[in-house]
Amino acid sequence: MKVIRLGIPNNLKSESLPPLSIAIGFFDGIHIGHKEVILTAKKIAEENNWKSAVMTFDPSPKEVLSKNPENVKYITLLDEKIEIIEKLGLDYLFIVPFTRELASFTPEYFIDNYIIQLNVKHLTAGFDYTYGKFGKGTMETIRDHSKGQFNHTTVGKVTKNKEKISSTLIRSLISEGKVEEVNEYLGRHYTMAGYVVHGEKRGRKLGFPTANLQIDDRYVYPRNGVYVVRLYVNGTWVNGVASIGYNPTFNEEKTKRFVEVYLLDFDDDIYGQSVILEWRKYLRDELKFDSIDDLILQMKQDEHDARNYFKQMS
Repeated sequence: MKVIRLGIPNNLKSESLPPLSIAIGFFDGIHIGHKEVILTAKKIAEENNWKSAVMTFDPSPKEVLSKNPENVKYITLLDEKIEIIEKLGLDYLFIVPFTRELASFTPEYFIDNYIIQLNVKHLTAGFDYTYGKFGKGTMETIRDHSKGQFNHTTVGKVTKNKEKISSTLIRSLISEGKVEEVNEYLGRHYTMAGYVVHGEKRGRKLGFPTANLQIDDRYVYPRNGVYVVRLYVNGTWVNGVASIGYNPTFNEEKTKRFVEVYLLDFDDDIYGQSVILEWRKYLRDELKFDSIDDLILQMKQDEHDARNYFKQMS
């Protein structure tokens, strides 16, 4: 897949591109509904002997236009989004920098310069996709703005359990710790990329050595608690138990949120390694224990529950 980062204004000319069937959207999470849009565009490309493409934006329009951009969280950061789209078998990915200047363009200007100018022959988007200043461009107005240069397909609402599949719903489920339900809407388990960093090594003294993870705070974090997880490190997936929260047994002040993973049957030195954390199942709330012995007893139970989970999955 060829990744092309467009500018503002877009200087890439249609002569440099083959005829394209393109899917357009922000696509945070690339959930089941997003895949429907993207694979529809791919199918249309195959039927017409065109190349398939996706256009997305970075950062999120909400982050750029919000009064509190630090509150805007992501299911997938850009690198992950690129990887997922590539696995879907697309030929091109266009990344448009979302800025206030881009947001000020009229719908007609956007279509002229970012769709027609890219030699797009067919555009596919979700029913609620909008473009141009104040989102005045919609899938209802796109026929006029296309000027007969391309056709379009509108993908209707995709539902699961009688609910519209949306990034907003998935973010809410993650925040509530409902990581098992998230799988139904994403079509895969929720993951976060990060690095293993040095911690206080308290877990090793307790008999449960943990990997302390540094994870980008732009992600949607699950609620505090203990989870069954897997960690991708050194080219393999390792089963484990993750704790996310403030370690209340040892820390009185809730100043820093920790993500620690105890890996089952694993003893490699992985400090400094890049990893992917996959959230599988919520086990329990974060608790403050009266004694170290009580904490160790609970950690043994958490390990037992995690092993049972993976045994049932095998």
